[in-house]
Amino acid sequence: MSNDFSLQFGPQLTAEGTKFRLWAPSARRVDLIVGHEGGGPLRQPLTAGDDGWFETLAHSVGPGTRYRFRIDDELEVPDPASRFQPDGVTGPSQVVDRRSFPWRRSDWHGREWHETVLYELHIGTFTQAGTYAAAIDRLDDLASIGITAIELLPLNTFPGRWGWGYDGVLLYAPHPTYGRPEELKRFVQAAHDRGLMVLLDVVYNHFGPEGNYLHRYAEDFFTSARHTPWGSAINFAHPIVRQFFIQNALYWLAEYRFDGLRVDAVHAMFDDGDTHFIDELVETVQRGPGSERSIHIVLENHHNEARRLGCKGRTMVAQWDDDAHHALHVALSDERDGYYANYADRPLEHLGRVLAEGFAYQGEVFPAENQPRGEPSSHLTPSAFVSFLQNHDQIGNRALGERLTQLTPPERLRAGFAILLLSPQIPMLFMGEEYGAVQPFLYFCDYQGDLAKAIREGRRNEFAAFGSFTSDKQREQIPDPNAPETYRASQLNAADRTRSPHREWEQLTRDLLSMRTKQVVPLIPGIQPGAATYSVDEHLLTVKWPITGGKVLVLQANLSDTPKSALLSGEVWYSTASAGARGETLGAWEVRWSLDQP
Repeated sequence: MSNDFSLQFGPQLTAEGTKFRLWAPSARRVDLIVGHEGGGPLRQPLTAGDDGWFETLAHSVGPGTRYRFRIDDELEVPDPASRFQPDGVTGPSQVVDRRSFPWRRSDWHGREWHETVLYELHIGTFTQAGTYAAAIDRLDDLASIGITAIELLPLNTFPGRWGWGYDGVLLYAPHPTYGRPEELKRFVQAAHDRGLMVLLDVVYNHFGPEGNYLHRYAEDFFTSARHTPWGSAINFAHPIVRQFFIQNALYWLAEYRFDGLRVDAVHAMFDDGDTHFIDELVETVQRGPGSERSIHIVLENHHNEARRLGCKGRTMVAQWDDDAHHALHVALSDERDGYYANYADRPLEHLGRVLAEGFAYQGEVFPAENQPRGEPSSHLTPSAFVSFLQNHDQIGNRALGERLTQLTPPERLRAGFAILLLSPQIPMLFMGEEYGAVQPFLYFCDYQGDLAKAIREGRRNEFAAFGSFTSDKQREQIPDPNAPETYRASQLNAADRTRSPHREWEQLTRDLLSMRTKQVVPLIPGIQPGAATYSVDEHLLTVKWPITGGKVLVLQANLSDTPKSALLSGEVWYSTASAGARGETLGAWEVRWSLDQP
């Protein structure tokens, strides 16, 4: 699928002007309101067609024009498929010429998925400037460390100046605070020039609470038969609604040349049809841009549905493995609150199963829900799972947004890093983690009035059951999500990288990723699915991955303060202990990797 493609939604430039379309089955009349520099706005009615569509051709209207739709002479709304919103979610949409950006290279075909080292990045807090342009200046650093792919938090236009992006309402329009569409394309191009893939986090399970007018003129977008934490569920049973999201995925992959998508909260997408929406999306991507270059899909799916994962042609479908995070977090930090309680009884057994088979819960009863969770996953390759010690959720959903650098002693975190970055599963780092950043990643947004107050109070009430926040006074210490200083506190300072201990931590990351490239990546294609095993002896975890040809990749991890007897076999090619300390005993929090030849 080349960059020369057409979409059903949004404005289309023609030789005669611009064709505007709006799906508004709940509206009686739709007018186009076009900004006019020489006087008042121009108004042009759209013609009603079949299936709730309205359309018109506006002559002499071209790139840069700002416009709105007026619904039934009552309400002016932006285009739900707007390509850019210079003034935010309530402002006018702007016509953009997608062919105007001069892409430099046509030889980029992506990278093999098993080579991936993901780096989750929020544009607004990755740099002090919080723009695409400023982020480009850091790409060389990431590439030199060993990062091979960037995963951007959602860029769809959301309310206010700053936010995580998961409350977006205009899914085709990059958020204006970060820069114009051409600047986003320049960022993707710059990443490709450095051999970096770029994936985009997309949210197809709900719209945000402000700036969404679809309920007024397209009620069929939603269904009252299903409910989510954000209200009525998306009506994926409707073919036009379904195409709105599938074409959005194609739009980002073709128009902006992203190398893949991370799909948020698949478990909150309700689809009772013969083919689930997410499966149709994957199949469409595979037949489209995935037929020409490597395109990868990463799911967030609490249900642990192994049947959705695996290699499909040039497209790998993988999943964020929350089980891996939760088990590792419990083992490293000793925390047992909240969802960590589901892993607190046997953290190393859970971790061993995750590393050997993918999911910790593969149909067993999940204690927090008292019902089965997950499907058998041992038949899948390790690269079907994305593992992490930290991400935006696991840091930002803490009351104070602490990173592991504040929660875990260095020797424990070093052990976690050695497991994460040298495991045959796909590792993911959260921005700043590579050098041990200490800035929190707080929950921040930019709402006003009653909604801001509700979010502030709701955020603080979330933690009322935690021992540290039982009183009103204690909960007042939780940062106000709408305060500018909450956003500013979450911004990284790249200068920290040059100071100790950050400089040494970045060197550790660099060394581990270099070893991953040399020692682990060549082995991954040969790892035999379904053959990996694990064992736990008190706090000593051993995992073995048999490889075609007879060799076995072996992990031994002593996740305790007490030395443990080691399994001596094969060539130890990495240990968190010094070379002279290696022997028959694994020291406290020592992790070893070896390659055995039985």
